[in-house]
Amino acid sequence: MLLNGIPNDNIPLTDRGLHYGDGLFETLAVVKGRPQLWDRHMARLARGEAALHLPSMDRSRLLLEAESLCEGCEQGVLKILVTRGSGGRGYRPPVPCDPRRILSLHPWPEIPATWYSDGIRLRVCDMRWSRNPKLAGLKHLNRLEQVLARQEWDDPGIGEGLMLDEFNSVISGTQSNLFLLRSGRLQTPDLSYSGIAGTVRELVIECAAGLDLPVDITTLTLDDLMAADSLFMTNSLWGVCPVSRLADTDYALGQIPTRLREAVAAAV
Repeated sequence: MLLNGIPNDNIPLTDRGLHYGDGLFETLAVVKGRPQLWDRHMARLARGEAALHLPSMDRSRLLLEAESLCEGCEQGVLKILVTRGSGGRGYRPPVPCDPRRILSLHPWPEIPATWYSDGIRLRVCDMRWSRNPKLAGLKHLNRLEQVLARQEWDDPGIGEGLMLDEFNSVISGTQSNLFLLRSGRLQTPDLSYSGIAGTVRELVIECAAGLDLPVDITTLTLDDLMAADSLFMTNSLWGVCPVSRLADTDYALGQIPTRLREAVAAAV
């Protein structure tokens, strides 16, 4: 673990990330010592810094630290946290602030091969996404909604949980973004008010455009999902993961265009 570029696993108790979730994070796949989709993750981090009024991190220094930490790692997970740094009691942020960056390297999670060959099963979570357009799409440290949603099941046969908002619009999985395919068109939820705009979600949309595959970013309901030809979930570790079943609805795995999956896999 690196704390401001120095090996250290002791975070000051005064850190505002601990007290208020005042910060951002990114989760990157690491392959052969290289953090993947670096530019896309840094672009989202920049959007978060602007929204939270945080000073922009030195990207070249951050990359050097990331590469140093990941050197020799064949496959793993890099987590980058940026907090506003330390401050006194109270919500008012310190001015100026001294941001703190924390980089940690983790083992690659066990992702069953059957998820890709046979698809995953989904459940619908009771926990809802709250709506906040100023924070929507960002990976800020306030992730309690997802923590509570993921706490709802322990069945290893369930691969992911779907989260809706207070108006019953489907937003995402607890740790992934959602796409559906219907009548030759891709659709993915509008994240203008809730959710996280994933880097692989962005990549899928761009790859689909390059393949002349229409993509609609729109409001979706559970009825829309039940009427879909196929579903798949995405995140920076899974890539494109097909869905086999939601509630009583089964989905055809072969409907997801092979050329799209190959294009995303090649980019990742």
